[in-house]
Amino acid sequence: MSELFQMTRRSMLAGAAIAGALTPLVGAVSAHAEEAVAKIPPVDVASLPRVKVDLVKPPFVHAHTQKAEGGPKVVEFTLTIEEKKIVVDDQGTEVNAMTFNGSVPGPLMVVHQDDYVEVTLINPETNQLQHNIDFHSATGALGGGALTVVNPGESTVLRFKATKAGVFVYHCAPPGMVPWHVTSGMNGAIMVLPREGLTDGKGKSIAYDKVYYVGEQDFYVPRDEQGNFKKYESAGDAYADTLEVMRTLTPTHIVFNGAVGALTGDNALKAAVGEKVLIVHSQANRDTRPHLIGGHGDYVWATGKFRNPPDVDQETWFIPGGTAGAAFYTFEQPGIYAYVNHNLIEAFELGAAAHFAVTGDWNDDLMTSVRAPSGT
Repeated sequence: MSELFQMTRRSMLAGAAIAGALTPLVGAVSAHAEEAVAKIPPVDVASLPRVKVDLVKPPFVHAHTQKAEGGPKVVEFTLTIEEKKIVVDDQGTEVNAMTFNGSVPGPLMVVHQDDYVEVTLINPETNQLQHNIDFHSATGALGGGALTVVNPGESTVLRFKATKAGVFVYHCAPPGMVPWHVTSGMNGAIMVLPREGLTDGKGKSIAYDKVYYVGEQDFYVPRDEQGNFKKYESAGDAYADTLEVMRTLTPTHIVFNGAVGALTGDNALKAAVGEKVLIVHSQANRDTRPHLIGGHGDYVWATGKFRNPPDVDQETWFIPGGTAGAAFYTFEQPGIYAYVNHNLIEAFELGAAAHFAVTGDWNDDLMTSVRAPSGT
């Protein structure tokens, strides 16, 4: 174990060795939030209907309606924090990941604008570290981060009103340890649909047949003197060496949904000619440039905010770090489409690639081979 982490479990939880400048800010915001709660009566939500949602593992998304049915609801989600080892490539490279519900990224949550999101956050006793959750879709208290700090063996419940329509990142942001937790996989996304559903920006409704969630993740795995990726017993053991790699700002892996090949081959995303697919794409830490090779973004909300008119007919779109975006495409040809980060080094050398496997009939009018490759 590194010298930095030769400490008791209690001192680790206190963050004495790793707490940074954010610590007093979290404390101040938390105290102010508690004072505000005392002064401003909470909205009476007792009369609102409640819906309990069972989340599913990305790239899939839980059942939901695209248009709101009735008035606002309280939508209940449960996120259980899991610290676990994951393998991120076919070489057996390990990451001591921190996760929401065991997956990288955490599951996509879907609600409608003006719904209330009620999240139960559980940090099991079996974990070693302190965690919390910051919703970019929420207002106040560091996105809820100041109100949700939980040690192992604790849980908390946070409720916030989803006032902005769009797709938004959520991530862990504990005092002094924010980048470590985010780059260890502890991030996900929430989609807040307009109550009337998506439109083309000109009043025409658009509906998707399928929705997939792609979470792009940068990992920073330390190497030994021979250049081989190192393995550690726990996240705490890996912390000091991982921090050194993080400070180079050079990831060792940039992957979709937790590992190289997580969305290719047998794991390719399925669609059919004529199907309308919404792709939600998040990157909690670095900028990215999604591109669908052989297709387009018919409608693209690159920064994910549905009140803004979508861009149309895009070849590649830019999603800033700390943002989730959305792209809508109707597949027109069968075959394999590569969906990549179009920094092609990151796609083909570091792992940021997925496949869509599309079934259906070929349309010669859209593309045909006039003469096959030959030597004449």
